[in-house]
Amino acid sequence: MTNRQLYLAAYDISCNRRLRKALYVLRSYASGGQKSVFECFLSAAEKADLLDAIAEVINPEEDRFILLELQGAKYVRTLGKAVLPQDGSFFYVG
Repeated sequence: MTNRQLYLAAYDISCNRRLRKALYVLRSYASGGQKSVFECFLSAAEKADLLDAIAEVINPEEDRFILLELQGAKYVRTLGKAVLPQDGSFFYVG
């Protein structure tokens, strides 16, 4: 089985044409997301492919792209009236 890691990918692209291309690239790797931020479960090879594909799309002088490695649900923090998950064996997104 391939070892996958959870990443958060986000972009800020000024040109609509490049924006559509970046959205197309990220949707092919993402497991979820909204607007310009996506969750991606990637193997090392998929991460390299994603970074190569995005590098071909963005203009580094005008656009921004970030890929953050996220830790598991081991460190859950809540804000406001949020309640800690009662079942630690599941990952809640909502």
